[in-house]
Amino acid sequence: MTASQPVTPALNPAALLPAGAAPLLHLGVIRVAGEDAAAFLHGQLTQDFALLDLQHARLAALLNPKGRMLASFIGFKRSADEVLLVCSRDLLAPTLKRLSMFVLRAKAKLSDATADFQLLGLTGEAASALLPAGSPPWTLAQAGGASVIALYPADGQPRALWLAPAGSPALMAAPLAPELWLWGEVRSGVATLTQPVVEAFVPQMLNYESVGGVNFKKGCYPGQEVVARSQFRGTLKRRAFLVHAPSALEVGAEVFAQGDAEQPVGQVVQAAASPAGGVDALVSMQIAAADKPLAVGGAPLALAALPYALLEDI
Repeated sequence: MTASQPVTPALNPAALLPAGAAPLLHLGVIRVAGEDAAAFLHGQLTQDFALLDLQHARLAALLNPKGRMLASFIGFKRSADEVLLVCSRDLLAPTLKRLSMFVLRAKAKLSDATADFQLLGLTGEAASALLPAGSPPWTLAQAGGASVIALYPADGQPRALWLAPAGSPALMAAPLAPELWLWGEVRSGVATLTQPVVEAFVPQMLNYESVGGVNFKKGCYPGQEVVARSQFRGTLKRRAFLVHAPSALEVGAEVFAQGDAEQPVGQVVQAAASPAGGVDALVSMQIAAADKPLAVGGAPLALAALPYALLEDI
């Protein structure tokens, strides 16, 4: 980003993203049960599930053979023989169907378990109160009968995913508008894949290798060769960027650089209205375009700093 590139104004996260709990009706849950549940997922997703313990969760992706993302998940073990995958609800059915095709002789049964659980997004004290002090992202803790997963913060505000069996006692926390939760998701810089951008990105185009979404030491999985080649041969040309726009942005919309209205340089991955006005979004775009004036549908985009370091910078 050059000195002339517009930037978003400084935010007061305590005022804009208050502590509370938001219902997450846009997410669904896939249950993988059986003694081979973790081993099966280990061979299908970008993260290590074979060595997953009961104190950590995983960010992971399902890829096609060309390395393009079909779905993204937050996955964790509820027991030695049960793994839950939380994903965008609009991708649950096709994802469940695709994964089920590869079970073969593995002792693993996959099902849609969305109706069996309550899902809440927690911010501020509502999140930090249920996690060990200083918990890094993807820490898994138990609070009563609920599983609580530490997520990447948004502008310094703690965030967590809370999942409990349906019918569990209500969590005592201030209500948080779902729209504010979705804005915090964007500000965290960690994208959740949804239907409009299926098969659009390899994981590194969403910075997944930098936020714990790819394990380069695990065994084979569909699309692994493409992911490894992108990482180690310097062929990656696109990254995820955090941006601000004055008006609404549609997921999947193309990003253009000023002076070239014919060839897009990127695509909107996730967007949410900002309580300060306008819209914040994650876009995946050419690294070389980051120092150029950008727009979507004529609306200018202002780049903001990512809230984490990229793996290549660590």
